[in-house]
Amino acid sequence: MTAAAHVRAGANKALDLGNAVELVSKEEGHRQPLAPEFVSLEDFSPLEVAYEFGRIRREDIESGPRSIWRYKQLLPVPSNVEEHPNTEPGCTRLIRADKLAKALGVKRIWIKDDTGNPTHSFKDRVVAVALAAAREFGFKVLACPSTGNLANAVAAAAARAGWDSVVLVPKTLERAKILMSAVYDGSLLAVDGNYDDVNRLATELAAEHEDWAFVNVNVRPYYSEGSKTLAFEVAEQLGWRIPEQIVVPIASGSQLTKVYKGFNELGQVGLVEPSPVRIFGAQASGCAPVSTAYKNGHDVVQPVRPDTIARSLAIGAPADGPYVLDIVRKTGGAIEDVSDDEIREGIRLLARTEGIFAETAGGVTVATAKKLIETGKIDPDAETVLLITGDGLKTLDAVEDQIGPKATVAPTTEAVNQALGL
Repeated sequence: MTAAAHVRAGANKALDLGNAVELVSKEEGHRQPLAPEFVSLEDFSPLEVAYEFGRIRREDIESGPRSIWRYKQLLPVPSNVEEHPNTEPGCTRLIRADKLAKALGVKRIWIKDDTGNPTHSFKDRVVAVALAAAREFGFKVLACPSTGNLANAVAAAAARAGWDSVVLVPKTLERAKILMSAVYDGSLLAVDGNYDDVNRLATELAAEHEDWAFVNVNVRPYYSEGSKTLAFEVAEQLGWRIPEQIVVPIASGSQLTKVYKGFNELGQVGLVEPSPVRIFGAQASGCAPVSTAYKNGHDVVQPVRPDTIARSLAIGAPADGPYVLDIVRKTGGAIEDVSDDEIREGIRLLARTEGIFAETAGGVTVATAKKLIETGKIDPDAETVLLITGDGLKTLDAVEDQIGPKATVAPTTEAVNQALGL
């Protein structure tokens, strides 16, 4: 079935993707109609969604649903998107992290805590948008290659919508993420290979099964727009203003590029006063192709074979790497990477200062922010937001050898006092 046939099969009605009007190639700006396609046939660069925004008012957003659908006028989704069964992600908390700021020696830090999403990661946002677009295009099966969090989100969203799902993950994925995907009873397949192998397989399957919506392949332009809602929420939660600095973990790089796009669109439609934001990228040293390119002054990102505990960031050939480099350099930010030991300490530092248990990707963000502060790249007097994108319960194996009971004691007050040195 062709892309055009999908549109016809969706329903006998005009395509409704809100204010989205066309797809545009990222390299040369070639334009084409909205369709389930992800690469421009003109310049072979990724496609992204372009809009014609009408009047969007703060009060309309603030009176909207407590989910990402309050921003539906800024997303490529149908006007009645909230009426279809979905996981209703978003509106997660923004926490002023004063104790963490003190520990790092900076004035003010905010934590955007996306562990509170339905499957405990930011991936619920992007999958919800992908599902809404896929429904409009007439797909019936939701699919993905994943490093874990996306697998959870796709399996859950498909179950909620009453769709079949096909989820492909590396067989070495953390067991918690495998179980969390399997419990929804879709088709979960473990692949003998790393994420880049899984992603290549998914691309082949997407060409073979044209009725499958691979959220991060054939409907990727719509899927990736969901990350903008992180920027929208941060700005709204800060009283409709853009932060001065933000640290974003890098896997494919899509999240960082869309957070930047989200801030820009808020200024474009007049919801915030446009102001500069310095964007910083965070990677694990065991999979740091974008960080390496940044430090070497390169514009091309050389693929690597991942070897890190931060499996959710273990994408050795990040599709949006070059665009991340452009944005970070344009905004005066930087990209840094941290070791597995630094990641573990980042997890524990956030937990003991702010009571937030982040997965390894969150440990990367915190540890990278610490290193950027210590090297003088992050301004200690500027307001900084850290994106914490997943729950630590998904990656318990990363810290299980380092934490546990302080002691095993007899059930007596004397034993407790002795163990505590009282």
